[in-house]
Amino acid sequence: MAARSVCRAGSAAGRALLWGPRPSAALLNLTRKRGAASYAQTLQNIPETQVTTLENGLRVASEESSQPTCTVGVWIEAGSRYEDAKTNGAGFFVEHLAFKGTKKRPGSAFEKEVESLGAHLNGYTSREQTAFYIKAFSKDMPKVVELLSDLVQNCALEDSQIEKERGIILQELKETDSNLTDVTFDYLHATAYQGTALAHTVEGTTENIKKLTRADLATYVDNHFKAPRMVLAAAGGISHRELVDAAKQHFTGAPFAYKGDSVPALPRCRFTGSEIRARDDALPLAHIALAVEGPGWADPDNVVLNVANAIIGRYDRTFGGGKNQSSRLAALAVEHNLCHSFEPFNTSYSDTGLFGFHFVSDPLSIDDMMFCAQGEWMRLCTSATESEVTRAKNYLRNAMVAQLDGTTRVCETIGSHLLHYGRRIPLEEWDARISAVDARMVRDVCSKYVYDKCPAIAAVGPIEQLLDYNRIRSGMYWVRL
Repeated sequence: MAARSVCRAGSAAGRALLWGPRPSAALLNLTRKRGAASYAQTLQNIPETQVTTLENGLRVASEESSQPTCTVGVWIEAGSRYEDAKTNGAGFFVEHLAFKGTKKRPGSAFEKEVESLGAHLNGYTSREQTAFYIKAFSKDMPKVVELLSDLVQNCALEDSQIEKERGIILQELKETDSNLTDVTFDYLHATAYQGTALAHTVEGTTENIKKLTRADLATYVDNHFKAPRMVLAAAGGISHRELVDAAKQHFTGAPFAYKGDSVPALPRCRFTGSEIRARDDALPLAHIALAVEGPGWADPDNVVLNVANAIIGRYDRTFGGGKNQSSRLAALAVEHNLCHSFEPFNTSYSDTGLFGFHFVSDPLSIDDMMFCAQGEWMRLCTSATESEVTRAKNYLRNAMVAQLDGTTRVCETIGSHLLHYGRRIPLEEWDARISAVDARMVRDVCSKYVYDKCPAIAAVGPIEQLLDYNRIRSGMYWVRL
């Protein structure tokens, strides 16, 4: 009896020592108010994005901060959507060659000069934009601008480098084929936008990569690497005035005129409800993506659809929480062992988009997972609640503030926003748009894009259990009495 009393006393003393006295309700409220004020102040104290347009149409944009480093990059309105069936892959090929020397810095001289600054050079190509950017010390910003101008204006396109990179790209294509998630999304674009430019893969086809010539690549650069299609973006410890001066010095010679009627036009890409199935029973898991047509970049419905995706949530077997996760679909996946992972997506382009979900499951769980995922879509269309909308909005706010993490993410946001929206949308404005969303808006917008719409489906792997298209199509609405 005495021993038990000592244990209880020890436990109470330990809790008091670890936790201390409980704070009063007034103190807790004060702490919450300070947290809210801190978030609001964070949004208001973000430096203004300054934009200057040069005479040749190049837009120069920057966000100044006290960082010891900076990221400077060129974002170009060019990608696989601007290619045709014969030249698909040219943009990706040019991106590879851009790092392999310029007319002023042949061979590896370009990369060595970047490395001598202790800088990091990177780039990427997507369906609608191409980017090259360098992260370096702030004091080296003028030199970085000069290097980027040389890269985009004087790409050497040497025959020897073309043949060398051709082999590297062909090897990359083989490696990409082993990434079933990427393969599934390429199939999804191929069926959803069949017969249009958005059906093209970014990397191009193996046949095209083998056939593309120096003339094809030079034509691509001449048509797309024009000053009005470019944004020179920077973030970090830089001065906007100095950035503009450096741009005037090195980018003034960037071409801005087109020959005849060679101005690249954005081809219209229609969405088609359809499916692609690549059955392979030798694979252990099935990869399935389902999507409906979503809005373009500038459509305000995007914010509401992002809230809807946050309600659906995402799941992977490595996550903790089990059945206690806030996502209803994740809790079902855990309880009934429906899938290995799932994730919703909202991929936007200039005038269209794909809103949907992707999941990876065992062959015998496909039907159950598809049923539950479509049921979650129908629930959002008919009975989304205010409590889950509030939770989703907080999740989006957290993701939004995470964009402030590092100069590279800020620089990429600036460059992409100017290409997509024509301006940098401040986080305070995004926060206001998110705050305006309520449960009724989620129900209305989801009904607009999802309810009784024909989906596009891409499936790879052991997919025998995936029901036929008409059965999946019937899951896009509820018969209610």
